[in-house]
Amino acid sequence: MTAEREEVLQKARVAKEIAPIIAGCSSAKKDEVLLAVAAALVDNTSDILAANATDIERGRAAGMSKSLIDRLALDADRIAGMAGGLRQVAALKDPVGEVIRGSVMPNGVQMRQVRVPLGVMGMVYEARPNVTIDAFGLALKSGNVALLRGSKSAKTSNEKLVTLVQDVLARHDLPREAVQLLPCESHDSVQDLITARGLVDVVIPRGGAGLINAVVTGATVPTIETGTGNCHLYIDREVDLEQAIALLINGKTRRTSVCNATETVLIDAGLRDVEKREIIDALHSAGVTVHGDTEPWETLGIAGVVAADEDDWANEYLSMDIAAKLVDGLDAALAHIRTYSTGHTEAIATTNATTALRFANEVDSAAVMINASTAFTDGEQFGMGAEIGISTQKLHARGPMSLPELTSTKWILHGTGQTRP
Repeated sequence: MTAEREEVLQKARVAKEIAPIIAGCSSAKKDEVLLAVAAALVDNTSDILAANATDIERGRAAGMSKSLIDRLALDADRIAGMAGGLRQVAALKDPVGEVIRGSVMPNGVQMRQVRVPLGVMGMVYEARPNVTIDAFGLALKSGNVALLRGSKSAKTSNEKLVTLVQDVLARHDLPREAVQLLPCESHDSVQDLITARGLVDVVIPRGGAGLINAVVTGATVPTIETGTGNCHLYIDREVDLEQAIALLINGKTRRTSVCNATETVLIDAGLRDVEKREIIDALHSAGVTVHGDTEPWETLGIAGVVAADEDDWANEYLSMDIAAKLVDGLDAALAHIRTYSTGHTEAIATTNATTALRFANEVDSAAVMINASTAFTDGEQFGMGAEIGISTQKLHARGPMSLPELTSTKWILHGTGQTRP
């Protein structure tokens, strides 16, 4: 057994051992710790930024892409946002102990189904040090212990953040091991985590398609799949075009490195030519490179569209690029989405209520936006505080995952000596 594997398994054993302590922690205690960590983040902003600068410098020297640098980078506002997310989580209702349903058997036995923590929660994620804080906050509030396997690119930032959190936990008489950072020098530690059956109760991957696929296909521990975001916006022929363009530009350019960014725009061929040109011109003016079938756009007198291949329609660009396609109405738009969607978020811009309703009913994704930007698929925007990720699977959790999604349930039956005949 390698030293790295032994470290992962030992930390998992400790996590399993202290899980009952965290599961039994009162709501008041958990909220007290969350607020204290939020304050510590703000108070230690300069130290966190210094650690993050080390990671950024190392990433740039290694040729890290601009989008990954953006995910990695922290600033005072982002740290304040991380603290704010913890305060929101502290203000939310504690899901642990919530009665989902209950009844009384004819013989008088009382039955209750209640929410309980999942237990030991493993997180595998790339680049984004804010996930370290989000994962800790949501894990603690839902009564779970967090094992965090961040990427090597964010190693210094994550070490600083986890040490800060552990110090706060210790000051509040809770085990430091309620959150632990796993080694990240090789991919082997990921495999060690996702195969630690009996020690780890669930693993959640958060990152690019390669990472997610590696975890989901290689895990023997139950996983919750958080998917990539090839998010579409369909611009219908019946539309407030100014509003639609605003949605498109916001969804594409607000922050290109996130999974809720708009990556494909489907434009109804029934729009007037001048309207089609206006859409593409708006993207070009915003600095977005448009990929598509060049002939239709050249026919409209639009230059600068990069010839698309099959990969473009399925691509999560995470950059100032977008795929654009002319489609013959709603049926063609829905067919395209069914073929290429990752099941994350799809949006429609239309003034036709019937078209909007059909789009909402027939799109099979975790979130559907009607005349709203794809950027709204976010736990904080949904009023959940932070999020652990956006689930694109259908079992247990779907969409932004927050506190309830990090619990399971158990049945408690209360009798007075009844026996079954």
